[in-house]
Amino acid sequence: MLTRRWLEMTWRDALFCHWPVDPAVVSGTIPDRLSVATHGGDAYLSVVAFVMDDIRPRGAPVGLSFPELNLRTYVEGPDGRGVYFYNLDAEDPIGVALARRLFALPYYRAEMDVRRPETADPAAGEDGPVRFTSRRTHPGVPHARFDATYEPTGEPFAAESGSLDAFLVENYQFYAEGNRLYRGAIAHEPWSLRAATADIRANTLFRANGFDRPDGDPIVRYAEPIAVGADRIRFV
Repeated sequence: MLTRRWLEMTWRDALFCHWPVDPAVVSGTIPDRLSVATHGGDAYLSVVAFVMDDIRPRGAPVGLSFPELNLRTYVEGPDGRGVYFYNLDAEDPIGVALARRLFALPYYRAEMDVRRPETADPAAGEDGPVRFTSRRTHPGVPHARFDATYEPTGEPFAAESGSLDAFLVENYQFYAEGNRLYRGAIAHEPWSLRAATADIRANTLFRANGFDRPDGDPIVRYAEPIAVGADRIRFV
């Protein structure tokens, strides 16, 4: 639950790709005060791509919009379960600078492009495939690329409490490590998810973060647009 809705935004065109991994794969990559969260004995590494629309401090007349691409895992921390990010690549240099300073998160600048067919009209319920490309340009960090086309294939559904889908997407806080451990909180309605397909032509996020690519195909989900509020980060 948020103490204050410091930022307001909308997330759209969201792709979730989840790979199960042995908990030992991620246990040595997270801060000491966190432990690996599992579901059915598996930890997960997830690539999430989406567009952050109209990001603004509450009451501000103008907001920022830019794509984001992240690699994350799921953890237990002092304040409960949350997300731990290995990277958050984003196109907007101002947004990246602000996020690095205000949220202690590993944001990196990237050249990104998100496109639908010109004939598709999402407002009219015409989804169509989404092509999402990203090339990291941030100096001093490993290069990373992502190129995928994805689209929903099933009817919208809400994740049932206790289900794997709920474990993977219904997370309302994150942990970050700077000079100490931080926690950030978000708030939104439950996700409206859809089964989806993804043609992933390039994905070097695992290698850029020191992981081997997990075996097998990921669990793929598309998410409907959702309004999100976020608070400032706080010391844990």
